Amino acid sequence: MFDVNRYAVIAESIVDAGRFLYGRGWSPATSSNYSARIDHEHIAITVSGRHKGQLGAGDVMVVDLQGRPVQSDCRASAETLLHTALYKVFPNAGAVLHTHSVNATVLSRLVPAGELLTFEGYELQKAFDGVETHESAVTVPVFENTQDIESLSLETREWFLTHPEQPGYLIRGHGLYTWGKTMTDCLRHVEAFEFLFECELATMRVRP
Repeated sequence: MFDVNRYAVIAESIVDAGRFLYGRGWSPATSSNYSARIDHEHIAITVSGRHKGQLGAGDVMVVDLQGRPVQSDCRASAETLLHTALYKVFPNAGAVLHTHSVNATVLSRLVPAGELLTFEGYELQKAFDGVETHESAVTVPVFENTQDIESLSLETREWFLTHPEQPGYLIRGHGLYTWGKTMTDCLRHVEAFEFLFECELATMRVRP
């Protein structure tokens, strides 16, 4: 059983995140999915097919770390296992956000297969947990898009077990996944990624 009062607080933080991310154009229409940890066995996650700028408390449900609904007849996001995989790998993760911005989607299509997206020399790299200087590299893997979410969840889990320092990943032609200790941290990571994505695309446009 999970703490109902904690769930209510967490659900409100997910609703607020949805309004913010929709307002920035990073989660259009019913795209994207968000979650936050309730305890070591349960997370709250957005219900499938909900408009992220119009979320209410009833649009957030509880699942266990195997992705199974808990005390709910609602259908969780189709990508629930991508969230639970991250909570298993990162015990300190308190929130996971998946967004569908134009910049993330376009940039993910430009990274050659098998290569990492690398950010170097940007001051805003320090917005990510554990990064203390711009004199470093932040690398982001790009996974191929697939409807086989179980397989993709296993692939991402294996990757981050051996690369725990990376703060997020892209799915090609799809969007961004990032996480943080709190929802505030996670939202900061989304903003930082979006700034860096925009800088990289702008650089590509002016580079001869």
